[in-house]
Amino acid sequence: MRSLLRFKQLQISTTDHIQRLGYSTSKLGFGIRNIVTSCRAVLLPRFGGADVLQVRDNVRVPDLKPNEVLVRARAISINPLDTRMRAGYGRSLFESLLPLILGRDVSGEIAAVGDSVQTLKVGQEVFGALHPTAVRGTYADYAILSEDQLTQKPKTISHMEASSIPFAALTAWRALKSTARITKGQRVLVVGGGGAVGYSAVQLAVATGCAVSTTCESESIDRLLAAGAEQALDYTSEDLEVTLKGQYNAVLDTIGIQQTERMGINLLKRGGHYMTLQGESASLTDRYGLAIGLPTATAILLKKQMEYRFSHGIEYWWTYMRTDAEGLDEIRRLTEAGRLKVPVQKTFPITQVREAHDAKDKRIIPGKVVLEFD
Repeated sequence: MRSLLRFKQLQISTTDHIQRLGYSTSKLGFGIRNIVTSCRAVLLPRFGGADVLQVRDNVRVPDLKPNEVLVRARAISINPLDTRMRAGYGRSLFESLLPLILGRDVSGEIAAVGDSVQTLKVGQEVFGALHPTAVRGTYADYAILSEDQLTQKPKTISHMEASSIPFAALTAWRALKSTARITKGQRVLVVGGGGAVGYSAVQLAVATGCAVSTTCESESIDRLLAAGAEQALDYTSEDLEVTLKGQYNAVLDTIGIQQTERMGINLLKRGGHYMTLQGESASLTDRYGLAIGLPTATAILLKKQMEYRFSHGIEYWWTYMRTDAEGLDEIRRLTEAGRLKVPVQKTFPITQVREAHDAKDKRIIPGKVVLEFD
């Protein structure tokens, strides 16, 4: 096994030197497919608890497409989407594609690039995130992402710290910057600011020059005030609709239950945007199948949009993470400047992925968990 690993590292080193000289490995007959043909990965063969996850040593690495990048993973983070997908969320889309590789975030070094990649090169340290519907995720020694899903990792942070940021921050970015288009001087409310997406949203809004209020558990109040929030309120002990002052231009609801939706809608100014992470598309599609579930979800969303536009004069959205090169670039700049971070509560080696998922399922570790590669 060690001799095979040394051989693979030699192949990567050879290709690295060739590409640094400005040549294309494919033109020299080396072919990207020869760099890494298989690697260790965590497979999801069926939906279930943490015990269904399997660490395997010889999982095939697909050939790179022209716009793709092969990343030698150093750290990946566990997102709520990972544990939900493992348990069966999105089965209408993914069941026929099993086994899957979970994971969206990654930080590591570039091992190879496709022929059309222009902004990244072999040897660079990068971080980024895959789209939520990706089938081959990042729980692997080598992950494949497109060029626009990656950016250079700031030198000021470790791979562990970098891997915790992109998926959560891009989710917040899509809501606040792409959908609501927040600007300096506006008022933003983040419902559930203690989680990774909520905490990222607070920092992005503060960096934009907005006045930010947020709700959270008591233990997160000091951290959110230190991040620049003007108000950080314990949702368990206060009447939030009374305590939250004034009206807002944008509300990002990371909780998405009936009570928080009603509160968020009532606190918006006319022309404001309410955005929830708890859209019903996947759950309805899982329940009724694509043919019925997706049209049903679309009809529910359109009905709510029309109702709230008429009754409150506001825009209502289900929001999801999407790849956004501009957003990722700003996230990198803010991270480099020390203005955006997602604290990591605990790390596990990738070989203990079951234990890490089990700890998240049981809420033993409420904060961010990162899986590290040797």
